[in-house]
Amino acid sequence: MNLEGRKIIVNKSVSELKEILKKPNDYRSLMPDNLKAFEAKEGEFNFELSGMPKIALRIQEVNDQQVVLSSASSSLNFSLRGTMNALNTTQTEVQLLFDGAFNPLIKMMVEKPLQSFINSVTDKIEHL
Repeated sequence: MNLEGRKIIVNKSVSELKEILKKPNDYRSLMPDNLKAFEAKEGEFNFELSGMPKIALRIQEVNDQQVVLSSASSSLNFSLRGTMNALNTTQTEVQLLFDGAFNPLIKMMVEKPLQSFINSVTDKIEHL
């Protein structure tokens, strides 16, 4: 299953975004408003939104082109990638891309909430 967020322009350089996105605690400010719980530790964080199970993410890669978060749970196979394209020294184009290997039943249950999550996080990144 592949989902895409809209492309946005962030008024920060790629290096400023990298500094924010490599720290697990900084993801708290990007979470949707229905955040129930958030916990960060070295290289990963987990969170719970109203009506959804706890999700654990590992910061897998942070470079000048992308940030890759992957599932920290062995029972779920997915990644959330944020692509970054420097437009100039103070603006970066960002897009969130979700890729998950789910069976059809799970896909049907999570597709709409995941798209909503991606849209909400995109909105928060846009206003960094």
